[in-house]
Amino acid sequence: MSDLISHWQNLKHNSRVVWIVYAMLALLLAVLPFAVSAVAGNAWVRILASVLLYIILALGLNIVVGFAGLLDLGYVAFFAIGAYCYALLASPHFGLHLPAWLLLPTGALVAGVFGVLIGAPTLRLRGDYLAIVTLGFGEIIRIFLNNLDAPINITNGPQGVDRIDPLQFGALSLAHSHQLLGLTVPALYNYYYLFLLLVLGVIFISLRLEDSRIGRAWIAIREDEVAAAAMGINTRNIKLLAFAMGASFGGLAGGLFASFQGFVSPESFTLIESVMILCMVVLGGMGHIPGVILGAVLLVVLPEALRYIGDLQNATFGRVVVDPSDLRLLLFGLALVSMMLLRPSGLWPSPIRKREFAAGE
Repeated sequence: MSDLISHWQNLKHNSRVVWIVYAMLALLLAVLPFAVSAVAGNAWVRILASVLLYIILALGLNIVVGFAGLLDLGYVAFFAIGAYCYALLASPHFGLHLPAWLLLPTGALVAGVFGVLIGAPTLRLRGDYLAIVTLGFGEIIRIFLNNLDAPINITNGPQGVDRIDPLQFGALSLAHSHQLLGLTVPALYNYYYLFLLLVLGVIFISLRLEDSRIGRAWIAIREDEVAAAAMGINTRNIKLLAFAMGASFGGLAGGLFASFQGFVSPESFTLIESVMILCMVVLGGMGHIPGVILGAVLLVVLPEALRYIGDLQNATFGRVVVDPSDLRLLLFGLALVSMMLLRPSGLWPSPIRKREFAAGE
C-alpha cells in the first residue's frame, strides 16, 4: 500500500501525467451531457446544470465558512439578490431587457455590497450568535421579496417574476440550438457548457485566493482571531472581504439561476436552501475546494437518484410499500448523520483539517 501511495505521489509531480489527466477530464465533461441524455434523458442533463450552479454556491460559501471560519446560515439571501437583480431587469415586469453581460456582474456586485452590509454589524459576533444573525438576514430578504408588491409592485410578491429573458451574448442566444462541427447542441446543453466555464473560473479564483496572502489571513482568523490580530492582520477588513467575495459568487449563481429557470419566486430561497449549501461545504470538507465540489455533486445528485425508490419497490415487492418521498428524505437524512459520525472532517478534507481531527482524537 505504501508503494502505491509513493508511486501516486511521484505521478502527481509529473507534469506530463497531470496534463493527460486534465485532458481526459475535459473530454469527459465535454461529452457528459450527450452521454447522460442518451442513458437517462434530458431531465438528468438539467440536473447536471443544477449541480454546476450549486458548485458555484458551495465554493462561495466555502470562502466564508471554510476559509474564514464564519458560520453563515443566510447565504441563500445573496443567491436571491442575484436572481432578482437579473429577473427584474430582464423581463416584462419593468419593461427592461438589459443584456446578460451587464446583468450578471451587476448581480454579483449588488450581492457583494449586501455581503459587506451584513458583515459590518456582525464583526464582533462569532459562532452561534453570528449564525443566528445571518439566518435572520436570510429570512428578512425572503420576507421582503414576498411582500414588496404593495403599495408599489417591485418584486410581484409571492407570484414571482416570470418570462425572464434567457442568456444571450450578442447574436448568440443560449435558448436556441446551435450547430457545432456538424453536431446539434440543444439549448439545455448551451447552459451546461456556460455553467461549466463559469465553475472553472470560480475554481481558479478560489485556488488563487486560497494560496494568496488574503487566503492565509482568512485561515489565520479561522484558527485564532486574537492571534491573527496580534500578528498585524486587519481582521475587520479581511472578514468583510470574505463576506463580499462569498456573496458575489452567490449573486452570480442567482443571475444564472434566474435565466436558466425563466421564473423566480421567494419560495426558491428558503432556509432549507442555505442549510443544504452549508451541508455541501461541511460534508465535502470545509476549506478544501475538491471536497466542496464533491459535496455539492453528491447532495444534488443523491436526492434525485433516491426518487427511483418507488420503482425499486415495485420491482422487488410488486407494490409500493413505503411512500417514495418519505423514504427518500429518511435515507438522505441517515446518510448525512452517518457521514457526520464516521467522517466528521468531511468526505475529502484538507490535509490541515485531517491533521486537526487526528490530533483531537
